[in-house]
Amino acid sequence: MLRPPSPASLSVVGVSKRYGHTQALDAVSLELPAGACLALVGESGSGKTTLLRMFNRMVEPDSGRVLLDGAELRGMDPVALRRSVGYVPQEGGLLPHWRVLKNAALVPWLQGEAEPEIAAAKALALVGLEPERFGERWPRELSGGQQQRVAIARALAARPRILLLDEAFGALDAITRGELHETFLALREEVPVTTVLVTHDLAEAATLAQWIAVMHHGRVEQHGAPREVFAAPATDYVARLVARSGVLR
Repeated sequence: MLRPPSPASLSVVGVSKRYGHTQALDAVSLELPAGACLALVGESGSGKTTLLRMFNRMVEPDSGRVLLDGAELRGMDPVALRRSVGYVPQEGGLLPHWRVLKNAALVPWLQGEAEPEIAAAKALALVGLEPERFGERWPRELSGGQQQRVAIARALAARPRILLLDEAFGALDAITRGELHETFLALREEVPVTTVLVTHDLAEAATLAQWIAVMHHGRVEQHGAPREVFAAPATDYVARLVARSGVLR
């Protein structure tokens, strides 16, 4: 079983970010307890991916603080930090010229582990891909859902304390997406890792996350448990998202 040393707590305090004349984030503050799962929800341009990428220093804030277990990320080595944080982009990002097992072993190999393939095989098994059957295949020989499973396995193989998923299920068909939702929920039972996921789908957020932060124009419109967001939308924008979600609560 792949278990991180211990999950980490995350927080942002008064974080702002501009891209030219666009205010991507505007004084955002959030806290996420160790081991919890937070979904960042909103339309394109709401700032959710910008915020997600601050947790592995792919994006730096113009102002404010990003903290891991109370320590500022700004003082940490960005390369070492990224290797300790699992990251799954929307399209998976697998290396096409590497076979599946080698893709899954990437981060343990970068970290200098003696036998990275062992960790990779365990991670593949966790996401429902038998390493004996799939390990020597090329990414192009897999379905879209299988490729995303490999991407998640790669993110988990190095036993990260934090897992970041950027629209990791958004490009999949409904059946495959539902299957991966089930896999993800089972993984969270097996592997205690603090998780932040980005989605535009409020129903998906309610299915997968313990906490939801609804973002709009770079601000957090509401932050709470799914039942709170659905039962008592804090703003008109959140109410519209709830109405469009099709979820009855």
